Amino acid sequence: MTDLVIAQDSSAEEQLGWQERALCAQTDPEAFFPEKGGSTREAKKVCRSCEVRAECLEYALEHDERFGIWGGLSERERRRIKRQAV
Repeated sequence: MTDLVIAQDSSAEEQLGWQERALCAQTDPEAFFPEKGGSTREAKKVCRSCEVRAECLEYALEHDERFGIWGGLSERERRRIKRQAV
């Protein structure tokens, strides 16, 4: 039983390991969650040079993240992608 728990934990760590390499983890989080009508320019600029941008966007789409900039896209942009996929 312990082996199963360890395997599940390491699998979850591998799946979310990209978060440790994300540039946003080293940046002011408020840039990624602007007030309504606030600029997303700085957050998107960080995302453009991030090596885990694709993993971040995939995570946001799979988990229906409704707030913030994920994978370089706003919530509105992610909604558009989800609608087009249907």
